[in-house]
Amino acid sequence: MKKILIIEDERDLAELLVFNLEKDGFTTRCAMNGNDGLEAAFSDQPDLIVLDLMLPGMMGTEVCKSLRKDPRTAKTPVLMVTAKSDEIDRVVGFEVGADDYIVKPFSMRELSLRIKAILRRCDVEQPREQSLLTIGAININTERHQVISAGAEIELTSTEFKLLAYMAERRGRVISRDQLLQNVWSYNDVGDTRTVDTHITRLRSKLGPPGELIKTVRGFGYKMEEV
Repeated sequence: MKKILIIEDERDLAELLVFNLEKDGFTTRCAMNGNDGLEAAFSDQPDLIVLDLMLPGMMGTEVCKSLRKDPRTAKTPVLMVTAKSDEIDRVVGFEVGADDYIVKPFSMRELSLRIKAILRRCDVEQPREQSLLTIGAININTERHQVISAGAEIELTSTEFKLLAYMAERRGRVISRDQLLQNVWSYNDVGDTRTVDTHITRLRSKLGPPGELIKTVRGFGYKMEEV
């Protein structure tokens, strides 16, 4: 049974999340502020964390940074919850290591679908024909989840790594945003294509100059190819 940690200061919402997630078969624990949330994450080792952006004392972004710095939670998926839908909030959430975000108000069905999709892509490692992928100055070791770009090892979240490997395996092919949502994020009937754009932007930045190998196909999606 998967464990979900909910870090949310609105008690009514936290109780609603507990009720619905436990009805879906998850076990849950709640923390009402960032410090308690970090303590619970480090001690309980949850399978996924639902993290509110606006928290008393310590903002959700700071909580996420701390989670990513600690080896016990560095790979734990984080679903950021925000009352804002501005691009800047989404970008900041991804920059500090969130795997996805959802905007209040949201339906419990959408929340459940997003959680299950994140857990699926973390649990299921698809067998790859090659464990080593090279495209330009980018070297990807799919077994070790290691990426070398222009001679330097770079740190990627699990979603960023899967996105890069998926595109590298299909080099030269144009891949739509919907295809990426389905195959990288495991979203079939929910998902915001802006999520793809934000991750691509962040991935290019982390890769440095070799990030230019990821080309935008205007109005459709992306492709990865050597210049």
